[in-house]
Amino acid sequence: MTVPDIRGSSPELPPPSQPIFNLPPVITWLAGILIAIHVVSTLFLSRDAAFELIIAFGFLPARYSADFLPGVALPGGAGADVWTFLTYAFLHGGWAHLFVNVLWMAVFGSAVARRLGTLRFLLLSALCAISGALLHLYLHFGEPVPMIGASAAISGQMAAATRFVFQDGGPLGTFRRADNAAYLVPAKGVVDSLANPRVAMFLTVWFGINLVFGLISTPFGGSSGSVAWEAHIGGFVAGFALFSLFDPVPRRRG
Repeated sequence: MTVPDIRGSSPELPPPSQPIFNLPPVITWLAGILIAIHVVSTLFLSRDAAFELIIAFGFLPARYSADFLPGVALPGGAGADVWTFLTYAFLHGGWAHLFVNVLWMAVFGSAVARRLGTLRFLLLSALCAISGALLHLYLHFGEPVPMIGASAAISGQMAAATRFVFQDGGPLGTFRRADNAAYLVPAKGVVDSLANPRVAMFLTVWFGINLVFGLISTPFGGSSGSVAWEAHIGGFVAGFALFSLFDPVPRRRG
């Protein structure tokens, strides 16, 4: 029997294991916060307390109408007139509603967070949520039905992602770059992005799905409310249009 000479060699070690969910920390934290809020509101609050939570932090178009319950103080008071433009995004109507939003945030929000960094990502997401609420308010002014859910913010994240993920070298583009470099490919402007067939197809499918939801107005996630598809569109348009203001990567021309 011979003994192999192993001098000068090193054992072949297995490659380091990769985490199952390789998400940016801000995505993990946001998902945890959304889940924790829903757990508390559904498992630990009474029915009346949960209703007051939705009125105080959900977006209620009737709050801005002088004809709605004049002389009656709504939960949240005057402060809710301001903060509900954003806080509605942290509440959800059911576990299915929450799961779908967290899933899409993990897919598209992660790409945007890797590119923008935590602060820029949060600011853009907040503006998308606010834009969704503004469009919903314009189209449903005075209605006494609260709107909740992070869909407008996440729609904005999806739109922001389309500005770069389909570009050559991007995560979903041709000739994908390796690792994080794929998330740093130069983005094109709004008009040039629309000329990309993949972007155009994604936008067509996305808007088509939301218009169908709007037409059938199907209750979502087991809740009694319908899909606030107008808020989705408001958030999406904001994310697509405002992305360049937050993008740290120099933009590609032409």
